[in-house]
Amino acid sequence: MSLLSLIAALFLEQLHPLSSRKFLYTWLEGYVEFFQRNFNAGERKHGRIAWLLTMTAPLVLVTSVYLLLYIAHPIFAWAFSVLVLYLTMGFRQFSHYYTDIHKALRANQLDKARDLLGEWLGVSCRELSQEEVARVTIEQALLCSHRNVFGVVSWFVIFMMLGLGPIGAILYRLAQVLNTRWGMQNEAEFSNFGVFARQAYHLMEWLPLRLTASTFAIVGNFEDTAYCWRNQAASWPDPEAGILLASGAGALGVRLGQTIVQDEHPVFRPEIGMDDEADADYMQSAIGLVWRALVFQLLMLLLLTVAHLLG
Repeated sequence: MSLLSLIAALFLEQLHPLSSRKFLYTWLEGYVEFFQRNFNAGERKHGRIAWLLTMTAPLVLVTSVYLLLYIAHPIFAWAFSVLVLYLTMGFRQFSHYYTDIHKALRANQLDKARDLLGEWLGVSCRELSQEEVARVTIEQALLCSHRNVFGVVSWFVIFMMLGLGPIGAILYRLAQVLNTRWGMQNEAEFSNFGVFARQAYHLMEWLPLRLTASTFAIVGNFEDTAYCWRNQAASWPDPEAGILLASGAGALGVRLGQTIVQDEHPVFRPEIGMDDEADADYMQSAIGLVWRALVFQLLMLLLLTVAHLLG
């Protein structure tokens, strides 16, 4: 059921991208804000309680609906799983930016590419060169492909194998939102309150990150991926993002990172990857890498499904 749900959700998203997803996230922001407003007293224990309560209602609701539908008929439970994946997973959540930037660089429209990248990242990118725009866009695509697709898939499959339905997808995406809203805030009021959200998300990312990086190695250049992962990932400011970027850069054979200027301020970043400079051709290669990685994971899931049925 997991494999069919994933294929159906991916096909549905490609056929009919969810244009109203922003309204779902608006509701979710309000839901998270409610717990932050009522539980944030600046203590770590309050953050832990708020995190658990925020998670409880959606997970209980989704699990209950899934089990009730499964009792009625498994096909209803399958359709519900596809719906949950359709709402939480997908390339179309970021691919329109990537495609438009790629087209702009192909057409030598550097200013347009800069503006699109700045809109995507939420910072000014007017100072970036053409190579830097391609480089940063590839980095962002690798990160987004994991957070919007591979991470969701990993936890979805784990909980489906446990018979608990599609709550893995909800758990991962909600943990991601709580980390962004609470764990990554620098304000003093979040200093202790967001600790648990940050720790919980890092714990949940441990396995999916390494599965994604390993898949990049298998479908890309294995030796270069292993080298970059082992020797360069830890130098990135966020070591977890470093694993993804170093493995992706090694798999592609492209050089990422390096210092850039954003919002008129230099952003110091270590160099990761291999020899070649990023360009529009490598942007196309990056999309190919992501799709190959996804197909490989689906094939592995197919083999696990067949082995389970035979067993």
